Amino acid sequence: MSEAQADEAAAVARRLEAVFERIHATRMADVPLLNPRLAVAAVGPRDVGGLWLAVLVTPWFINAMLLPKTAEDVESWGEAPSGAKISHALPAGMFEFIAGGEAGLGPYRMCSLFSPVTQFEDQNAALIAAEAALAALLDSGHHPDAEAARRKPQLSRRGLIFGRAPESGDSSSGDPA
Repeated sequence: MSEAQADEAAAVARRLEAVFERIHATRMADVPLLNPRLAVAAVGPRDVGGLWLAVLVTPWFINAMLLPKTAEDVESWGEAPSGAKISHALPAGMFEFIAGGEAGLGPYRMCSLFSPVTQFEDQNAALIAAEAALAALLDSGHHPDAEAARRKPQLSRRGLIFGRAPESGDSSSGDPA
């Protein structure tokens, strides 16, 4: 990541945190499901397919957050009604996100990872979970197609020629038929 991209990612994290800290102090102030041991923190963000992907820790949820990077995306995302379910492809597969928007942040998409977050003993534990979740979402090895490819038996040259399914002991370096 270039220095300019790192600065932009840090600015996105600060915006996310500022908006959700305001929500924590106002709309969520007296909600009983809050975990008082947690604070608002954004992990990431990372550029994924021209969007920002972050994991947001709050005292009431840990969510994967997608934010648009371009003015065109901001405009088109703003057309989705709040609460609409929208699938997005990430390196680890397809995930369903819910459209939302907030003043000071603009439109975003969120995917619940933990809610509520009462099981977290402290902020450090929540941040470790958020970092692990972000790493997993960015890992194409978790993609369902990657798992199928790992399990798919490989045809040997003999099997390819004769149309046979692989047998134990059959390998691609076997004798040519």
